[in-house]
Amino acid sequence: MTNHISDRLKTLGIDLPPPGPPAASYVMAATTGNTVFLSGHIAKKDGKPWVGKLGLDMDTETGKAAAKSIAIDLISTLQNHLGSLDKVKRIVKVMGLVNSTSEYTEQHLVVNGCSELLFEVFGDAGKHARSAFGVAQIPLGACVEIELIAEI
Repeated sequence: MTNHISDRLKTLGIDLPPPGPPAASYVMAATTGNTVFLSGHIAKKDGKPWVGKLGLDMDTETGKAAAKSIAIDLISTLQNHLGSLDKVKRIVKVMGLVNSTSEYTEQHLVVNGCSELLFEVFGDAGKHARSAFGVAQIPLGACVEIELIAEI
């Protein structure tokens, strides 16, 4: 059987990086029943935290690019945890935290970077419920953190 999601990733020119280890006392993925919960993944650039605050030293398009990079890391963690991305029936929920000033109001547009890529990769199964929050800070000063829930 062909791995359809791998084919789609290849078509999109996406090479999945090795999944990152947890940064503290938790696991990157946990399954209960037919649901997989992925821990929050922070944006990284060149292997280091992608530091910034939306509305201060980072614009919405850059934040959106950071969120897209997180989507790739989330997909990598899913693949590592499941063995095959074809086991994913649907992406159920995404929660995005955006390191932003109190005046910044485009958190939803930033998290679109992740949501849009999930739809491109998983098709209709990538359509999900979502929350996007502005927060005062994210671990290591990262600009965006995103967690994901999937059905298998």
